[in-house]
Amino acid sequence: MSIIAGSYERFIWGFKLKPTKHDADNQTLTLSPLFSYPSHISPITTVACSGPAAASGGSDDTIHLYDLPSASSLGSLLDHNHAASITALSFYTPSSLSFPRNLISAAADGSVAIFDTDPFVLLKSFRPHKKAVNDLAIHPSGKLALAVYRDEFFAMLNLVRGKRSFCCRLGHEASLVKFDPSGERFFMVVSNKVGVHQSEDAKLLLELENPSRKRILCASPGESGTLFTGGEDRAITAWDTNSGKLAYSIEDAHPARIKGIVVLTRNDSDGSLEDPYLIGSASSDGIIRVWDVRMAAKENTKPLAETNTKSRLTCLAGSALKSMRRPQIGKQQAQKVDEGHENSE
Repeated sequence: MSIIAGSYERFIWGFKLKPTKHDADNQTLTLSPLFSYPSHISPITTVACSGPAAASGGSDDTIHLYDLPSASSLGSLLDHNHAASITALSFYTPSSLSFPRNLISAAADGSVAIFDTDPFVLLKSFRPHKKAVNDLAIHPSGKLALAVYRDEFFAMLNLVRGKRSFCCRLGHEASLVKFDPSGERFFMVVSNKVGVHQSEDAKLLLELENPSRKRILCASPGESGTLFTGGEDRAITAWDTNSGKLAYSIEDAHPARIKGIVVLTRNDSDGSLEDPYLIGSASSDGIIRVWDVRMAAKENTKPLAETNTKSRLTCLAGSALKSMRRPQIGKQQAQKVDEGHENSE
């Protein structure tokens, strides 16, 4: 189980979650460092992780790739035709696989790039909209994606054809968009509110409002309609998106605003809860924590693991998938990377 985080200081941080104590009444975990170094030449804006592969994007217009099992860098991808900050990254991993099939990136100039991951090669780059992408979400089918833009637009993208299939103005700027695991619904965050929409026609089913009225900065869908959010109120909030009610909340989960949240494990298919239901969170003061959210109902909930990077964290990603395959960059893409390095010297 791995976690990666990016920082304003250009550092990428990688950790492996290891058990240190496990008995009938208590479990503790340790975030063991994998790597930490300035992989970008400007702040890291987004990270993604699936199985053994991880990626980071920055305001230096590049995407860097990492092999988590070997704790090594694979180099960078020169992807977008229009040089611009990378604003969103997302792996597509079919439910039957433990290795991602595609990496999708979005940038501040509105461009979107689709990569194959075995090896990493650029398949297609297109520009469905001319303004900056705030966030992008891939449908579980891998055939389409949703994007929200800085200029208050919302778009549906056909990833098979590499074209925009729908676009409209929302009337307000959405900062985040996420599909639920089934793909039947999606969640769109605007300031301190979450809209729950039907995927088929984007119909608004219900709206959730943060009780603190403070901005939501990150979100991660869980199982059975649960959505976890974090933000300026420093709390981790779990929403029941089926009923529209707040399920529970970990107040003061961090001493500073929460910039990243990720669901690390899910219940077994038979409903077994032998393994804890884990989520990771990161705050702007550099602290990363891992929680068993089943303990959230208890007072003074304490994290199972914690580490302090002492940096200004901007984003967080994680993966519980295990795979024997190792990520690698394709020869053609590697040549482009080498040419890019030569041109920059």
